[in-house]
Order: sequence, then C-alpha cells, then structure tokens
Amino acid sequence: MREPARAHNTGSFGCNAAFYNGTMSVYDSCPELCDDTYRIRLIDPRDAEDLLAVYSDKLALPFFNSDNCHGANFYCRTLHDVQESIKYWLIEYHENRGFVRFAVESLEAGGVIGTLEMFRREADDYYDDCGILRIDLGVAYEREDVICDILNLVSVPFMTLFGCAKIATKAPIYAVERRAALADAGYAAKRQPLIGHDGTHYYDYWQMLRD
Repeated sequence: MREPARAHNTGSFGCNAAFYNGTMSVYDSCPELCDDTYRIRLIDPRDAEDLLAVYSDKLALPFFNSDNCHGANFYCRTLHDVQESIKYWLIEYHENRGFVRFAVESLEAGGVIGTLEMFRREADDYYDDCGILRIDLGVAYEREDVICDILNLVSVPFMTLFGCAKIATKAPIYAVERRAALADAGYAAKRQPLIGHDGTHYYDYWQMLRD
C-alpha cells in the first residue's frame, strides 16, 4: 500500500518560470511546474528522441487518450513522426491557442518520460468549463506512485492557469495503476460522457473540482 499522497501544489511556479497572476495567459507565457522529482514545461523539439521511446511503444498506446481527435492515436513509428507531432503541438500552442502540450521531465532519469496535454473545454455537456488533461507516459512510468505525484504537482495549478472550475482526465477500466492514482489524488470517477464534436460519447473520465 502506498503512503498517503502528498499535499497538492497550490500554484507555485518554479524553475525560473514566468509567474501566472490571474491576468497573464498561459498562451502568452508558459510557466513551468517543478518539484524535487519532476519538471513540467512546454514541449521542445529537442524532446523528440526521448519521446520516440514513449510514442513508438505499442504497450503504451492503449493508455493514450485520443478521444475527439479525428481518429488519431498518437502512435509514432519513427523519429520523424515524433518531430512532426511536436511541430503540430507547438503550432496549436503558439498560433491556434488550442492546447498546451507539456513535457514531463524526470529529474532522476535525466530525460523526458512523457507528455501532458491541457486545455479548457467549452461544450454543451457535463465537461463544460473543464480542463481536459491528457497523460501520455512511457510504460515504465505507468505506475500509481508516478502518476499520483504528477497529478498532485499539476492539478490545482493547471486549473488556475487555464481558468477552469474543474479538471478531468480519462482512465479506462484496464488502466488499474492510473485509476488508483486518480483516487489517491482526489479525483472521482464520473458516469457522464464527454460528447465529441461528431456526437460520439466518450466514457471513463475522472474529475476533480476546484476548491
């Protein structure tokens, strides 16, 4: 059994990051979140080699959330595929302001072990005014302790950064470690579907409300 989860980070942005004060947009200046274990920062083209190990692994693929992504599954066979994905993510950040794709850097491992995607959703369903968090990790890090630590680091600050009343992320029934981490971090499983742009109903979301 794990030790109780540490207290949530309530919005301190470190590592010489820009400080978000409620008026600065995350799309104008993307801050970093860090503790003694992880550094969460905007994705960089130099992350491609590390991320190839994540996105080329078919065992990691079932844990990627591709809901409402026009059929994409994020599987990358080559370094070029990853580089093209990073280009797209940065266009969405800098030009379209659609979402932010963060690198998850392990200070212990000395490299990037996955990514997080976050955006504020506006929709005519239960997940209106909700931050949608996608978590893509290498299979070696698809563990309760790792995921819980990451959630505790980012959940509350992300709601502040993106101006959301709640945050939600997907964890299918087979994602046992992820679901345990979500429960430890204060998320609750929801029955309500996320309704896609084409009317598709997506299930298995967990949600945390902002205090």
